[in-house]
Amino acid sequence: MSKAGMHPHRNSGFTLIELIVVLAIIGLLASIVAPRYVRTVDNAREASLRTSLNVMRDAIDKYVGDKGRYPDSLDELVNQGYIRQIPEDPVTGRRDSWQMLPPPVDGRVNGKMADVRSGAAGKGQNGVPFASW
Repeated sequence: MSKAGMHPHRNSGFTLIELIVVLAIIGLLASIVAPRYVRTVDNAREASLRTSLNVMRDAIDKYVGDKGRYPDSLDELVNQGYIRQIPEDPVTGRRDSWQMLPPPVDGRVNGKMADVRSGAAGKGQNGVPFASW
């Protein structure tokens, strides 16, 4: 068999230019998707925080309606069956970061905790500090 009938041996694979183009496309797509992903995660975390605060505040209101006084702590709400467990603050990732606010000083209702807020530092996407939600 003559050499003229044989195909010349070619290295199969990608050239450096092809690899650079593919990496540039992947980088461009990642730069488009990443901010949307982060925003979606932040939205979910903030929605979870709002829900946890609403549930705990509702439990405090029910406790006051039943007992005629404010609870002394979140643990008291759990022990009395108003909530199953103290929720994790979705921003801090901890159960012990909740801030308890005392009742008004007028003295009409006893107890130590009239409201609860997140102990997280920073602000939500709306610009309002988490600690004032």
